[in-house]
Amino acid sequence: MQTIPVSNSTLASNALAVFVQQRYNLGVATNARLLKTGINHSYLITDGADKFVFRVYSLNWRTVTEIKEEIRLLDALKEKSLPISYALPGEDGSYLYALNAPEGLRYGVLFTFAAGGKLLNFPGETHYKVGEAMARMHQTDMELARVHYTPKVLLQDPFRYLNNFLSADTEEMQWMQSTQKVLLDILAKADFTQLRVGPVHMDIWFDNMNITDDGHINIFDFDFCGNGWQCLDIAYYVLQLHSTEKDEAERQAKKEGFLSGYESITKISDEEKRLLPALGVSMYFFYLGVQCQRFDNWSNVFLNEMHLKRFINLLVKKYYDDNVAPLLSVLG
Repeated sequence: MQTIPVSNSTLASNALAVFVQQRYNLGVATNARLLKTGINHSYLITDGADKFVFRVYSLNWRTVTEIKEEIRLLDALKEKSLPISYALPGEDGSYLYALNAPEGLRYGVLFTFAAGGKLLNFPGETHYKVGEAMARMHQTDMELARVHYTPKVLLQDPFRYLNNFLSADTEEMQWMQSTQKVLLDILAKADFTQLRVGPVHMDIWFDNMNITDDGHINIFDFDFCGNGWQCLDIAYYVLQLHSTEKDEAERQAKKEGFLSGYESITKISDEEKRLLPALGVSMYFFYLGVQCQRFDNWSNVFLNEMHLKRFINLLVKKYYDDNVAPLLSVLG
């Protein structure tokens, strides 16, 4: 019988429980439960009352250097006592362990468990705390040996993948291409001296935060961290508020709370504020590219031409029409 190789796999929870128990010297009753598959796979590790999350990176998704740089950033943020989930070393001092999966070498890292739970909607004072935490993250002075989020990465590279799923003759693709030119022009004319550059998370929103009953936040999943204009993180957070808060007055109040929390730590320049809408749409472009790039082992359960058309029309184009188009005379 011919053996067919696999392109990706889901590792058995019981085997990973033994692996983690041995590497991190946990109790013999250590248990592992799959939390979710996706861009990476996450397992909840329990050892009595203690909880952790073991992330298994997908094959060839991140290099060893990139993973180590993510851990280095987390260590720097931990030293600042920021409310984050960070990596833990094993008994031998290693943070990164190779796993010989059926498809090839994958890597696993154990993270602290972010206390609390996910909330889609939360009060303004919590948004203020998120702003504070993000601003403190942005005070970290380091360059990562990871991606630099340039306009090319955000707005041009995604079409390498999007073109495989959306025809050039569709209205949506034609809109994406014409809007790409507008956004590239806006960003090319930015006053770069007023844009702070440093480490960015790129994915801070309700799905990557746990909030405790007493209002403490814990931010996790730095898998997309890299280097870039730090207002990208601000733009993405504001963008997500438009998706989660449908009442305009409440959304505006929470946005102002978030920005006030941020500026209680660090001033946001007028140029950064001016670019937030355009950068938000650029983030939509980027993550559409990720959805298409990861079709084989993540997005295939929902991604098709209809999904892309709805996503573009109901989210990307609407956000652009509401927040960028009215400002073109100023932004241009």
